[in-house]
Amino acid sequence: MRILVSNDDGIFSPGIKALGLAMRALGEVYVVAPDVEQSAVGHGITVRRPLRFKHTASAGFGEVPAYRVDGTPADCVVLGVHLLGRPDLVVSGINIGVNLGLDLTHSGTVAAALEGTSLGIPSIAFSLDTSGEELNFAEAAAWAVRIARLVMAKGLPKGVLLNVNFPPGPPKGVMVTRLSTHHWEDKVVERLDPEGRPYYWIAGTPVGEEEEGTDLYAVRRGYISITPVSLDFTAGELLAEVRRWVAEL
Repeated sequence: MRILVSNDDGIFSPGIKALGLAMRALGEVYVVAPDVEQSAVGHGITVRRPLRFKHTASAGFGEVPAYRVDGTPADCVVLGVHLLGRPDLVVSGINIGVNLGLDLTHSGTVAAALEGTSLGIPSIAFSLDTSGEELNFAEAAAWAVRIARLVMAKGLPKGVLLNVNFPPGPPKGVMVTRLSTHHWEDKVVERLDPEGRPYYWIAGTPVGEEEEGTDLYAVRRGYISITPVSLDFTAGELLAEVRRWVAEL
């Protein structure tokens, strides 16, 4: 099996190192990741400038080939597939911080898995809750191998990826979940540069309902959350109603 590993925290992140080295238990691994952090860039593809694709021995992956790209996580998957050959599996992460609920709309970690899925490759996004005292990437990576092995044995439907979130401590078990309302309540912070001109930071606070059966509910209670996510955004239950609206045009 050939496994492409990517992320959005950058090629020097401890999360991707743990994931990449652990995935060697399943087959041939190669890493393609951003050269700098690309958190919250979403599913962007770079089309207005050229991209650099460089082998990076200093990232600490040993004999595992590792390449850095001056672009987005989705760029990394596109280049990895086209320049290094089509993998059997794409894994992204392990992200420093959870990707729950509406986080998926801007997560670069999930975007790498989305890109793999759009190319017809089974894909999984992995994230770790960092609210604990220590970041145990080794334990999360061991669970990631078990989940990846299961995906390769069972397969995934076309257009579906798995979004996996690990709790901060030793997992109590695994829950299969749906997406929660977890999101960032944005605020805009205005400051002045040395010349007195305003500039802005977009900041925010994570909020969301811990409804039973959701990813947030599982992780907050110490469980691994596994959520199947579909590329099909169609609100199927509204199709008939919207057709009735359109008939009035």
